[in-house]
Amino acid sequence: MTSREKLQSAYELAFYPPRLNAAWRRIQSGELTPDDPLGELLDIALLLHQSLPESVGTSQRALNRLALYQAKSRAFGTVRFLKNLRFRLGRPPLLQHEVPANLVRDIGLPPLSNAQIRP
Repeated sequence: MTSREKLQSAYELAFYPPRLNAAWRRIQSGELTPDDPLGELLDIALLLHQSLPESVGTSQRALNRLALYQAKSRAFGTVRFLKNLRFRLGRPPLLQHEVPANLVRDIGLPPLSNAQIRP
């Protein structure tokens, strides 16, 4: 998985409920292998819900999009869901309280629909 694909997957886990539900189904079914990147992706997804960075190295458009994604995802209880999934996988607590500037990218998400996502 390239770094761009990893970031896209993390954004989808963080802000696209069908992708998060698909991850939950994978965890429930026990089909995760020890080298599966889902734990790391969940860490990045939760980081994307932290406070926005104050650094000047990020684009305003990307910051606006991330802030909009954060606000809209609150209606789905995404942060609690991410924390519960990470707990279920035995991930350590995050020590960062701000989104790292390198994660702030202008990444688009698929439109929401009723279609289910299969892993």
